[in-house]
Amino acid sequence: MRIVLCYPVEAAHLARIRAVAPDAEIMDAGQERVAAELPEADVFCGHPKVPVPWEEVVARGRLRWIQSSAAGLDHCLVPAVVGSPIVVTSASGVLADQVAEHAIALATACTRRIPLFLDQQARREFVRRPTRDLTGATVGIVGLGGNGRRLVEVLVPFRVRILATDWFPVRKPPAVEFLGGPDTLADLLPQIDVLFLCPPLTAHTRHMIDAAALARMKRGSILVNVGRGPLVDEHALAAALASGHLDSAGLDVTPDEPPAADSPLWTAPRLVITPHVGGQAAGRIDAMTDFFCDNLRRWFRGEPLVNLVDKRLGFPEPPADPRAEHAG
Repeated sequence: MRIVLCYPVEAAHLARIRAVAPDAEIMDAGQERVAAELPEADVFCGHPKVPVPWEEVVARGRLRWIQSSAAGLDHCLVPAVVGSPIVVTSASGVLADQVAEHAIALATACTRRIPLFLDQQARREFVRRPTRDLTGATVGIVGLGGNGRRLVEVLVPFRVRILATDWFPVRKPPAVEFLGGPDTLADLLPQIDVLFLCPPLTAHTRHMIDAAALARMKRGSILVNVGRGPLVDEHALAAALASGHLDSAGLDVTPDEPPAADSPLWTAPRLVITPHVGGQAAGRIDAMTDFFCDNLRRWFRGEPLVNLVDKRLGFPEPPADPRAEHAG
């Protein structure tokens, strides 16, 4: 067996993988060599950020399993892979603690007017201005996968009312007042003070927050996106902020990363942008390696893999046994 890796592993991580697969050849390809090494892989773990020949990989017929090192799968769910027998698993939930923490940081930066006060500090101004509260707000969460469910837990101490949607509206957390399918979002938007986006990017979710959806949102509401940039129409978002319909917004992801020089996001008022750092953590590579090793053991034993993806939907289905779901 040949295992090809494309995430920033170190010697200690390679040793952990070798301990699980002592007879396998393990290739740390990195971004520099992943395109050349991938066609000769039996198992691949990583997240290519460079073009790779997926059609060639599928035609070669050797690759059996892709373990994404990211929760998002748009980097590998190309038509050739979707139509192939290659098994795909995601890293959903592996970094849920960090994503939830970052989502709260963006939301409270908006409600407590942190950018405004930082601007004042730079001008040596000390002026009290009105702020908003996250505590007691009606919160919407789109996508109750690993990140969305962890966000629910983190929000509980704020005593918020939580309304949520998910492609599979099952196993409603006790703290969630309402959990519905994607078709319920339009009716929920007028009730929501702060809307968090946590779903994967699929054909169904691309531009789900467009001009029509933004118009349905409560005037003065706040949008936070920690999912994928193309979930939101950037021109519609900039217009909603400029008109004052939206109070503010926080984005950890943008449609283009970085946004183009002429993107309206750069000049949109009351918009906080962070450069896709929600999943950063001191132990990020440790956590990903542990997750991969656990799934690798399952692979060798013929057991169900965690975060098995329905390739046509573009994300994992909920596990039949909740105990099999990755913690976080």
